[in-house]
Amino acid sequence: MDTITMLILVLIGLVAGIVSGMVGLGGGIIIIPALIYLLGLDQHTATGTSLALMLPPIGLLAAINYYKAGHLNLTYAIVIAVAFFFGGYFGSRLALVIPEAILRKIFAVGLLLFAIRMFFGGK
Repeated sequence: MDTITMLILVLIGLVAGIVSGMVGLGGGIIIIPALIYLLGLDQHTATGTSLALMLPPIGLLAAINYYKAGHLNLTYAIVIAVAFFFGGYFGSRLALVIPEAILRKIFAVGLLLFAIRMFFGGK
């Protein structure tokens, strides 16, 4: 890996970490598009890479800060984590049989719909 690639990866990680710590976003919104557009990865590889970096407790320190401030529902987090564990398995099985171009469009439409709904204040 060359120095430029290493710097881009560090920058992606820092930006994703900062945004994740601020508003809970990082993997899908920042890391995946950055891997695709800055480093030329395909959708499948960017998604797999994003999932792999979430395996260690990346958000642990940020979660501790929220817990200390009384802004963490641990029961919800545990239930979602267990469901996410199994959902990730089945979602990855499905994604790997969908052509990359279609998967990228599904990803983009999902981001757009979430953004529009949040922008106009919907719950």
